[in-house]
Amino acid sequence: MTRARFVTLEGIDGAGKSTHLDWLRGRLADRGIDAVVTREPGGTPLGESLRTLLLDRKQRLDPETETLLMFAARREHIVSVIEPALRAGRWILSDRFTDASYAYQSAGSGVPWEKVAALERWVQGDLQPDLTLYFDVAPEVGRGRAGAIRTADRFEQEALDFHARVREGYLRRARECPSRIRVVDAGRPIDDVRHELASVIDEFADA
Repeated sequence: MTRARFVTLEGIDGAGKSTHLDWLRGRLADRGIDAVVTREPGGTPLGESLRTLLLDRKQRLDPETETLLMFAARREHIVSVIEPALRAGRWILSDRFTDASYAYQSAGSGVPWEKVAALERWVQGDLQPDLTLYFDVAPEVGRGRAGAIRTADRFEQEALDFHARVREGYLRRARECPSRIRVVDAGRPIDDVRHELASVIDEFADA
């Protein structure tokens, strides 16, 4: 049985996570690894319903309400998708996980870091990704990319200073978890980014 691996992709909007996730899934498939691909918020019927609410441009939520909803969706995601896949020896590729709550709800919206940490301990216990790829890009670059391909959701329409705080939150998280989080310079040409990703994921799969 394939050794179970939990890989997450993180970054501000427009960093290229979704594009690179599809490419990574193909890279793993070439190695004979059929990964479960999922996302947050989302990944389950409840999670997708909460995603619609959380990303609604017309919705303005209290930051702590928003955080609690994110972790409610995350708990359902863990028990319904992530833990069963890991028990079955499957790989998981998730577009965002708890690092996003530190970045968006704490650094971006002002929820105390320690409150997110308390929810993390409660909701997921010892569960952590085996590898997190954080795609780092300047907020103005991310906004330009995202705006070119879709209508902005509630988070994407926030001011640049919000996204700058989110970026700093991700970088703080990377400093706190250096053995797990790999910072990838996503401002480079896509071929350069994928060359690095190929090296990282191949080494990780062979370990």
